[in-house]
Amino acid sequence: MAITPGMTAGGKAPSSTAGLTKEERKVIVASSLGTVFEWYDFYLYGSLASIIAKQFFIGDPTTTFIFALLAFAAGFIVRPFGALVFGRLGDMIGRKYTFLVTILLMGASTFIVGLLPSHSQIGIAAPIILVTLRILQGLALGGEYGGAATYVAEHAPHGKRGLFTSFIQTTATIGLFMSLLVILGTRTAMGEEEFQAWGWRIPFLLSIVLLGISVWIRLSMNESPAFAKMKAEGKTSKAPLSEAFLNWKNGKIALLALVGLTMGQAVVWYTGQFYALFFLTKTLKIDEPTANILIAISLALATPFFIFFGSLSDRIGRKKIILGGCLIAAVTYFPIFKAITHYGNPALENAINTSPVVVVADPATCSFQVDATGTKKFPSSCDIATRMLTAASVSYTRQDAPAGTVASVKVGETTFQSFNAVMTPDNLNFDDASKAREAALKKDVTAALKAAGYPEKADPAAVNKPMLVLLLFILVIYVTMVYGPIAAMLVEMFPTRIRYTSMSLPYHIGNGWFGGLLPTTTFALVAFKGDIYYGLWYPIVIALITVVIGGLFIRETKDNDIYAHD
Repeated sequence: MAITPGMTAGGKAPSSTAGLTKEERKVIVASSLGTVFEWYDFYLYGSLASIIAKQFFIGDPTTTFIFALLAFAAGFIVRPFGALVFGRLGDMIGRKYTFLVTILLMGASTFIVGLLPSHSQIGIAAPIILVTLRILQGLALGGEYGGAATYVAEHAPHGKRGLFTSFIQTTATIGLFMSLLVILGTRTAMGEEEFQAWGWRIPFLLSIVLLGISVWIRLSMNESPAFAKMKAEGKTSKAPLSEAFLNWKNGKIALLALVGLTMGQAVVWYTGQFYALFFLTKTLKIDEPTANILIAISLALATPFFIFFGSLSDRIGRKKIILGGCLIAAVTYFPIFKAITHYGNPALENAINTSPVVVVADPATCSFQVDATGTKKFPSSCDIATRMLTAASVSYTRQDAPAGTVASVKVGETTFQSFNAVMTPDNLNFDDASKAREAALKKDVTAALKAAGYPEKADPAAVNKPMLVLLLFILVIYVTMVYGPIAAMLVEMFPTRIRYTSMSLPYHIGNGWFGGLLPTTTFALVAFKGDIYYGLWYPIVIALITVVIGGLFIRETKDNDIYAHD
């Protein structure tokens, strides 16, 4: 019997009731576990990067940490290529089997990190294998999300695709909580010394349980009804890459999906979950345990809204919710983050308003400090001064000086001379004399800033935790607006024969590149301008571009026939 739109692979009409059938729940769980894996590993590697650096790379602590972060970044960089590779397979041989390959590759790569011998045991092979595993996992992840969204949406009853796919969007929170619990539990149970020595491997090894469950469930799944129908009719694509991106009709849709949807969704998502945490800890100097708890509470409170907005998009449309989230975020980011400063570190807010700081420098020596690893050195006197002030959460103004002038920092009536640093031969760090001068300058400026009222850390007694949770909750609500309906909308934008390929690429470029660049770019903007809020212009501008392009050129998709082949 031919499968018609709105029917399941078993030939039965899907449930139209509010509850989910056993088969529908199985489809959602099987698909979501892969993205739980993604975020579980993301938080694991990020949290344990300093330990991994010591285990697998040689050199001074700064150099090894750089390489550990670069290995981490490699997994993000290759994701769009994974989207091409596995998207092509998914459109040619089927969703189910490609889906199975990606989860096996991704899960095995995470698990093997826990078994991998250190550099002291196998030498240079250790970092090479580690980087290879990160690349393999990044490739697999490039195919995982598109596969999950496509598989779930193609199983969903008409009118419930937003609801069904929104469950996938909750998995970042689940992965975060799982990683935090496993790391905290392991550390507490065995002690810090044992954890540093070998216990850090346990969270990676425990991932085998998640992998086993995922594979077991996915082996029992049927092919998606839309793909099964297309295959039965002999209409599968023979060249999905060229059809998706070299055919202008389809390529234009992919480009619009990137600029008019995922680009804005990504920066709102990263701002609400990652930049907010960075702002609390690095800018406001709130202690990390408190900041993590505040973020965790806001995430827990807001997570049901992924499903709410996914379901709402089935009724009123995806486009207005996603673009509305981008617009509201862009308009309110400045007042929200200023309020976070007010309630998180009022002493810093007061110092910024009453004790201005000025950097006097030759503008030609002040660079835009883009730093993908967070450890790159900028040797000019202006860059040393501005980076030091930015790291101390000090807003400042710049005053231009004649060419060749060595930069100086004015705190009140006191002026401190900066210097031009000398780099080591490998060009990775300052030489010893420059390090000593930098430390001395930092000590003097820090003392002056403290006297001017700039706090070294946020006063725990002054942190208004309920108000911070409320403000962080609002930021995550924006995330749920843009992220809850996005999977369904991307699926609905493309024909069945090239859907897996077409939707994966704009998603991973938007989230991996535009979203992934957010921490680096915001810091560079703050250091360049001297305003702790200036980095917000990056997500605001990107979100507004998405609002304009999406509003003008992208059509609503909720009523699209996802069984259409062309």
